[in-house]
Amino acid sequence: MSGVWVFKNGVVRLVENGAAAGGEAVRRRKALVHTPSGQVVRSYAELESELRALGWERYYEDPALYQFHKRGSLDLISLPADFARFSSVHMYDIVIKNRDSFRVVDV
Repeated sequence: MSGVWVFKNGVVRLVENGAAAGGEAVRRRKALVHTPSGQVVRSYAELESELRALGWERYYEDPALYQFHKRGSLDLISLPADFARFSSVHMYDIVIKNRDSFRVVDV
């Protein structure tokens, strides 16, 4: 059983296959924005540049991941090597660890 839970008029119901009441898919795309510049992050090269400026260092040990660590901290940012698999979960992980530098927006 897959779908989306919808709350409407005090009733919760499961809409199968992510279809909304009107038949349209319920899915919002997210984007990671570098707050000081207002630019949307469109590649790992851009993200790495911004993270390095904030003191993050990249680990090259696992080719399946982009990993960043900040000295003097226990924080680790792990991202899939394929930018197409970069999801909102990864975006929020970056935002939590860099609160004043990034935010997630709907596009």
